[in-house]
Amino acid sequence: MTAKVLSFLNFKGGVGKTSTTALVGYNLAKMGYKVLTIDFDPQANLTSLYLKTKSKVSNDEVITISTSLMSAINDGKDLKDITIDVTDNLALIPNAVDFSMYTRFLDRTYTTELEKVEFFSKKIESLKSDYDFIFIDVPPTISLSNDTAFYACDQIIVVLQTQERSLSGAEVLISYLQETLINEFKSKVDVMGILPVLSKRNAAVDDEILRSAAATFGEHNIFENKITIMERIKRMDMTGITDSPKDTWDKKVHSAFENVSKEILKRLDD
Repeated sequence: MTAKVLSFLNFKGGVGKTSTTALVGYNLAKMGYKVLTIDFDPQANLTSLYLKTKSKVSNDEVITISTSLMSAINDGKDLKDITIDVTDNLALIPNAVDFSMYTRFLDRTYTTELEKVEFFSKKIESLKSDYDFIFIDVPPTISLSNDTAFYACDQIIVVLQTQERSLSGAEVLISYLQETLINEFKSKVDVMGILPVLSKRNAAVDDEILRSAAATFGEHNIFENKITIMERIKRMDMTGITDSPKDTWDKKVHSAFENVSKEILKRLDD
């Protein structure tokens, strides 16, 4: 078992990257795959969501973290030692606000830009044999910190909320990956495709943005399965992931993300 390392991202915030990471990881784990998620954002939204999910699974036990990602890096710890099991087959490497010091760590520890960019890829190498998938949840910024995450990835999935600014962000992102990560640092990262996040079903603006995206990136690069913004997903940020087979909205959410997960598997096979 050698994990595929992936990240959902866009350089525009609020497009649903963290929720998508959390719910795709959750559904792949339900399908029997071993999944590790790494919170790479000092805001630690993924950590918060998954700890609430774990608390719910543990009958509302209060879950806290003892070691954050940055603490482990500073202390030279193996990241295996700080993983938290969220549900069956699903684990988390948690983050906290101290991750804002990550770039300073790289600057004082390494001399060349390549050494800095390669750091996290080497840090997670020992984890790959334990998982089928590793997802890295990054903030929507162009930064050295994110470059180290992108460099560690095999595949990137661009999350495209159907807004003009999000489409522009996706174009900038793909250009940046090509010019910086691939051309300058010889990264092997590839863009798997564009995952649309719709504001509502059958909206005219959604169709227009999707047509523009298909013209820009190619029809075959747009995911067939799309995510529609749902209130239940927003609620899960407060409650943790809910998954009641008797709840219509839970079923709709997980059906959507299960379909996205299956398309990821298919695209990897292709």
